[in-house]
Amino acid sequence: MSLLCLDCGNTRLKWGLREGDGWRQQGALPTAEIEALSATLSGALAAKPRPERAIACNVAGAAAQRALTELATTLGVRLSWCASVARQCGVRNGYEQPQQLGADRWAALIGAHSMRASACLVVVAGTATTIDLLDADGLFRGGLILPGIALMRDALAANTARLPAAGGRYSALPRNTADAITSGCLQATAGAIGRLFAGIAREPQAICVLSGGNASELAPLLDLPLAQIDNLVLEGLARMATEDAG
Repeated sequence: MSLLCLDCGNTRLKWGLREGDGWRQQGALPTAEIEALSATLSGALAAKPRPERAIACNVAGAAAQRALTELATTLGVRLSWCASVARQCGVRNGYEQPQQLGADRWAALIGAHSMRASACLVVVAGTATTIDLLDADGLFRGGLILPGIALMRDALAANTARLPAAGGRYSALPRNTADAITSGCLQATAGAIGRLFAGIAREPQAICVLSGGNASELAPLLDLPLAQIDNLVLEGLARMATEDAG
């Protein structure tokens, strides 16, 4: 099956073209430039068969959903939408109201479960950072939502009189304000990840699955078993589409 997967986040839109069990091509562009996706994909599809279907996850609002619907119409493919449910692809949703779990978190959990047989802490570090506990048997036990690294920096700059918008670098013991802000945001996020991982640390082959735009900044700070996976939400979308086709 030829498949187009679309992960529309608040900051970036990630896309992937999949053939069978592997990715033919992946890419990303700012969500604000979503209208350019059609031109981007036309080049990727020029010498290849067009996808038979598309599946999308959207947390960027109604305008983005309309743009993706129009894209599918232009490509002539059937489009389905990711939405959180009580059970799917071997994952059980432990949220009090399963449908209220963000579609991107649900897709990331399914992606992690499809790639790992052990208990996982599923972390997607983007505009927001989500940290979710997934048992080895596929039960999502709950998780956290934090402001992403950039949002933390922006909040300090917007709500304090003398702290600047930080462009600093990480340091264990910062000695200037910009580095202190950046390091504090990273350490706060890494600390939250470590605290939740403690809940599964003793389980066999427990691992933290890390994805998202800030993953490379966070990874060196995490002293725990770690698998960094690009575009985890796309992996989950592909798994959903495969189950639907079967």
